[in-house]
Amino acid sequence: MKANIIDLQGSKKEEIKLPKVFNEPIREDLIKRAVLVIWSNKRQPYGSDKMAGKRTSAHYHGYRRHRYTMMNKEMARLPRLHGKTVPFLNMTARFVTSTRGGRTAHAPLVEKIWKTSINNKEKRKAINSAIAATAESEILKKRGHRIGNIEVPIVVIDDLQKITKTKNLKEFLIKIGLEKEIERITKRKIRAGKGKLRGRKYKNKVGPLFIISNDEGIGKAVKNISGSNVCRVENLSTEYLAPGAKPGRLTIFTKSAIEKLGE
Repeated sequence: MKANIIDLQGSKKEEIKLPKVFNEPIREDLIKRAVLVIWSNKRQPYGSDKMAGKRTSAHYHGYRRHRYTMMNKEMARLPRLHGKTVPFLNMTARFVTSTRGGRTAHAPLVEKIWKTSINNKEKRKAINSAIAATAESEILKKRGHRIGNIEVPIVVIDDLQKITKTKNLKEFLIKIGLEKEIERITKRKIRAGKGKLRGRKYKNKVGPLFIISNDEGIGKAVKNISGSNVCRVENLSTEYLAPGAKPGRLTIFTKSAIEKLGE
């Protein structure tokens, strides 16, 4: 399997033989499992205060040996507030889960283990499978990328790593025919629900991934392109190659990155 190497003007320069990893069968089940493991390991344990809802003087007494009794009052036998400290809350039920300000039933525990694991061979297989999916144009289009008739995978000369300005990088993407893709990722949607109040008002679309061997300035240029990422070959993960556990992300490789993949 071969691919064309293009220069910064979008014209073909030479051909390169792709490594065996691009012939790997695409296993969506393994990719999903690997991504879920990454997500689970990022999760922070949380839980409620063990004394939440229990800090109250409410109590119940129904026996005659007490000075006052709560029996035969035609009220549910629940722990209730007493005394003159808060007159308007007198005889108000507290502590029980069904009452206002009461404790929570089956509250989340900090002791719960969120972390999951995956075998090293399965993890490697998932990454290889996700790399192979980047060379299938049908999978890329199904995911939503607007690539037209461009041949994938896109391999560029190493001069791409030296681009430091977003303007120049966008010009390169337009020259290779990704103008519609840039238009797609610049549009963002306002999230429905309360997520708007929690620092995630907008939903951004996933853009291209740049896989490089050395960062000579391109990391700064990609920062200002919405939904795009830069990744070194050594740091490849299924989360980058298959965001949302869905394979087929538009990926742009440099020539040296392809050579390192073959190693």
